[in-house]
Amino acid sequence: MKDRVGIGIIGTGFARKVQIPAFAGCAGAELVSVASGNPSNAQAVAEECGFKHHTGDWRETVAREDVDLVCITTPPNLHREMTLAALEHGKHVLCEKPMAMNVAEAEEMAAAARGKGLLTLIDFELRFQPGRQTARALIRRGDIGTVRHAKWNFRAPHRGDPSIPWNWWSDAEQGGGALGAINSHVIDSFRWFLDTEVSSVFCQLQSHVKQRPHNGGLRDVTTDDEANMLLRFVDSDLCTDATGLVSVSMVEGPDYVSIIEIFGTDGALMIDHVGRLFTAPNGEKAWTLAETPIGQTIPGYPDTGFARGFMEFAPKIVEAIRGGHRSIEYAATFEDGLQVQRILDAARQSDDLRQAVNLSQRAATG
Repeated sequence: MKDRVGIGIIGTGFARKVQIPAFAGCAGAELVSVASGNPSNAQAVAEECGFKHHTGDWRETVAREDVDLVCITTPPNLHREMTLAALEHGKHVLCEKPMAMNVAEAEEMAAAARGKGLLTLIDFELRFQPGRQTARALIRRGDIGTVRHAKWNFRAPHRGDPSIPWNWWSDAEQGGGALGAINSHVIDSFRWFLDTEVSSVFCQLQSHVKQRPHNGGLRDVTTDDEANMLLRFVDSDLCTDATGLVSVSMVEGPDYVSIIEIFGTDGALMIDHVGRLFTAPNGEKAWTLAETPIGQTIPGYPDTGFARGFMEFAPKIVEAIRGGHRSIEYAATFEDGLQVQRILDAARQSDDLRQAVNLSQRAATG
């Protein structure tokens, strides 16, 4: 058993709010190094959270001998280079979603990880909400029968204010936008719940806020703040001729909503943003709340459910590294990230063509 797991963090946004507090509470974890493109941010986080080392050059974090796990929480355009460097140094990797900018980058990352004997994970932390794990078990047990349809409604007012400054989230070249940020979670969850793949996708992307303040003026937004999808799924042991409907908006209020519903031949289930699970067998007129824990969130961080998932995920990562394990039950791997990236790329192609894209045909033609 390894005594301690050295944590290296690249990025001081989401990591500062969620990952660092979660790892700080894990037995056997040590906050070693934090890197940021803005050195003053790295210094501030290091001083506040107790890191041994801070830097404006992420390569220093990756190269440190006392760092065992590198957490990459940067814009997606940086994921490939940082991941390849971390793997070259023999580090376990937790990479934020989406995995990369495109399938070619994701394939290179996945290929580099194979055979290394390292944990290479994508941070689809919602898998670790206890209610979602219970729902997955119910689907596998056959409680709702054969799945016919999966639906996800996500809305957030976070980017509806046009006075919010332009940043990387507004820039397609850095990998910003709702499709990568939110629909990646949706796609991963559907694959995980239904043990299947997406066979076709029709996607419509929209930028409602088209300019944002930047350097005393306005700068064009080149990313989507709304991403809607119609899906078809490959038949599996759990679903037959199943369809999916996804509505994602980062500019809709008044409140935050993230609800997944899965409908089968014998009933339905629903999960809300914090992980509460509701069931409704055929013939019932209302949802029934299941008795499942929802875990804990992080004080001071909006309770959107993501922190609850990561609070469950973080200790399992540390335990796996301490114990020398190379897999974690329920965790999304680089191979999962690659499959999600294939669907994201197809979704962008669908929006460009304004027609559905068949994933099997797309794979066959490259």
